Parts: sequence; structure tokens; C-alpha cells
Amino acid sequence: MTEHPGFGAMLAWLLDHRGLIAQELADRAGATAEEVRAVLAGKSPSEVLLRRLAPALGFHAVDLFILAGWAVPDDLAPLDAAAAKWAASMVTDTVRLPEAGRCELLRLIRSLPQEERRSSFAPKPLVPLARGPGAWVIRMLQYRNLNWMGMARALAFVTPTYLSASTYGLIGSGRKELTPRLVTDFAALLGITAGELAALTGVFLREVPPTPSPEAMDAAVLLWEARRLSADQARHVSELARSLRGDLRCHRP
Repeated sequence: MTEHPGFGAMLAWLLDHRGLIAQELADRAGATAEEVRAVLAGKSPSEVLLRRLAPALGFHAVDLFILAGWAVPDDLAPLDAAAAKWAASMVTDTVRLPEAGRCELLRLIRSLPQEERRSSFAPKPLVPLARGPGAWVIRMLQYRNLNWMGMARALAFVTPTYLSASTYGLIGSGRKELTPRLVTDFAALLGITAGELAALTGVFLREVPPTPSPEAMDAAVLLWEARRLSADQARHVSELARSLRGDLRCHRP
């Protein structure tokens, strides 16, 4: 699948999969049924409609913008691109903590004050400029402040996928095909249902994918919440996660 199927086709599949009709989705999104039906018929969704549809569908708005082929607005992007240096280590250290430790880190992230945005977020371009399914999932991960090396580290710790950093660039540029295994593991880290991500990207899953591990689900939430952190805040959280791991090792009999 190399051609974009159109956001309307994706939305139609989601509605059918969830047993919804256009009017029900419109009511949930605070939109009109005519707006939703126009998108289903092939009209490009407006920015306002995408923002409204996201919570109604249980998606993050940034992911719908990417699936629709739209540029992601600055206010939906990570606060500080420099925080990518710490994003993967936050995941790799946090997932090795017991559940209580993971919850503690998440509470900390949510409690930190929101700092001002100092620059626009510009993820690394995908070469060649691809619009296919590989580009969509890599873009989603980039907008969780993971660079290629961060993707390699995070996925290796929370899923069975172990790839080199450069391979993620190949996936994003369409030179490496998305496989059922990759889609399942990407979905776990993105916090998206594997079956839905597979359908949206045109990948056939021969088997029902297993439920992600609690560590993978916590990693997905942590990555999403950490998007609002500055680099200094992300470094602080990462160092705390590492120190908690050290304390745990010291107290083991």
C-alpha cells in the first residue's frame, strides 16, 4: 500500500469497526452530521474537525493529523525537541521499575509546571518524502519525541522488535515494508489498538495480536505525557528513574 487511501476511507472503516454511524460520531465530536458525511465522501477534513474527531474516536489529535496527511500544528507538537535526548532513557529506565515506581514517575511528569515553547518542532525529514503507512507510524513516534535511535532503544525494551536506528529511517521512507510484527509493536508504544493500526496502514494480521504488556502500556502513556516537558525537565525525570532503579537493586536480597 503506497497510495494514501484518503482520510474518508479510514474514517469509514473506523466507524464500521466500532459500530457507529455518522450522526453518532458527529454528536460525540460536537460537529454536524453533514460535516462528517462530507469527509466520508472524500472531502478533506478541516483542522477544527480533526481536533474534534480525535477525542470522539479515542485518538490523539496529532495522530489524526498525520493520518489525514496534514502538517501538525505547533500546539500539538512536543514542547522541546531537545528533550528527545532523554525520552528513550525515560522509557528504558522506567519500564524496569515495578508498577508503583512507574506510577510515581508518571505522577511526577504530570505535576511538573508547563514551560513556554521557545521554538517550533521540526522532526527529521523522511527521505524520500513518503506519504505511505511507514511514514505515518514513524511520524507518530517522532511526535512523541523519539528520534531514530530513541525508537530503536524504546521498542527493543518494551516489545520483541530489535532493529538498528537506521532501519526506522528506511521504514519511514517506504524502503522497508511494514510487517504484522512491526505494526503490533508500534501500536503498543503508540497506545493504539494493534488491529486498528493494522487496518489503517493496510497490513493484514493473520492472528489476533496479544494484549501489550503492562510495561509497554505504561511506556506509551509516559511517552505521551512527557511530550510537554522541556529538555531540563525530561533530564530530571530520566535521572530520577535511573536512581529509583539503583535503589531497587541496592535493596534486593
